[in-house]
Amino acid sequence: MKKLLLPLLGILPLLSFAGGFQVNLQGTKQTGMGHLGTSFHLGASSAFFNPSMMGLDPNKFSIEAGANFISSSVQFQNGRTGVSEFTDNPLGTPFYLYATYKINDKLSAGLAVYTPFGSTVVWGDDWSGKYLIQDISLSAIFIQPTLSYNISDKLRVGAGFAIVQGKVEINKALPVPIGNTSTVNLQGSASSLLPSYSSFGFNAGIHYDVNDEFSIGLTHRSKVDVELDDGVADYSKDPVLVSSFPDGKFSADLPLPGTTTLGIAYNVSEKLLLSLEGSFVQWSDYQSLDFDFSPNTSSLQDSENERNYEDAMIFRIGAQYSYNEMFDFRAGFYYDQSPIQDEYFNPETPNSDNIGLTLGLSGHIGERFGFDASFLYVIGTERESEYQPANFGGTYASRSSIVGLGVNYNF
Repeated sequence: MKKLLLPLLGILPLLSFAGGFQVNLQGTKQTGMGHLGTSFHLGASSAFFNPSMMGLDPNKFSIEAGANFISSSVQFQNGRTGVSEFTDNPLGTPFYLYATYKINDKLSAGLAVYTPFGSTVVWGDDWSGKYLIQDISLSAIFIQPTLSYNISDKLRVGAGFAIVQGKVEINKALPVPIGNTSTVNLQGSASSLLPSYSSFGFNAGIHYDVNDEFSIGLTHRSKVDVELDDGVADYSKDPVLVSSFPDGKFSADLPLPGTTTLGIAYNVSEKLLLSLEGSFVQWSDYQSLDFDFSPNTSSLQDSENERNYEDAMIFRIGAQYSYNEMFDFRAGFYYDQSPIQDEYFNPETPNSDNIGLTLGLSGHIGERFGFDASFLYVIGTERESEYQPANFGGTYASRSSIVGLGVNYNF
């Protein structure tokens, strides 16, 4: 049984935040336009999309809150048996909360709370890949105080510092020769609450009005190294295996990748706004996932597990049409490249290139209150891949339907 768990425990998926678990749903208005928002102001949510634009808000105080409801499914066709299997995922509910305050004509402050990484995937206890994953549940919450400064009427800058909290739970079967129901449950949480400067993330941006019609925005959200300490490993196994797989602890360092986005916006008329964006996501920071287990046994060793993710791009296009003083309509499209190489593709992160189609609506009730709604349909292109470390492969395809609802209040 020596080192049986090296391929097994080497997929602890707080780093499944990567690829299949990056959640681009930080604003209902922006989601309706294909998740655009770097180069034009749409309210307090600019604290996330480009913090330099907080000073563009005409109101003294603005607040936005919202949630998304994700219905998703992944189909897997086993490359050896030809049998098709499906996930049975529960409803996902990422959320956001933003508040901005204009201190004076130059300086604005804000607070952003959002969930850019997290999801739940349920394959089931007895599916063909049960030794890789049965189910996982994970989340990461970013808390970001933010400042912006208007250098001139055309040029503005902003930045925020993020405190990151994460949780993960995973269940999977043990490939052991004794007993056919042996499993492991892994649970862990992490917080970058002041351990060191390097544990923080930041979000910085710059925005420039070229003229009355044309504007440019540039943002960078940094890599965050989340430290997972004192995770709990709980084994359900035959009593004969107690000495080989004792309940214990584990730790790991988990890099969440940085993203740089360049966007342009053009006001075709007083009613119609068009925008384009490109994002460069530094997934190549995720090269290996390493674990320190305590205690160690001959069957449970510290492990190094290659991931070798590649940098990827996201391309977006969207439009907003202001129908009248009460209603705004939006539509968008994006193409999101997968960072996962074929030989490292596995069901913990069943992520292929994604195509997103979006629609959105905002309504204004008086001068202070508004509501937002969006719909996003994500098509994961069919992909045939094999996870070589476990010799497990087949064809994956995914679909997701996401409804977003939000409210905003200004005074």
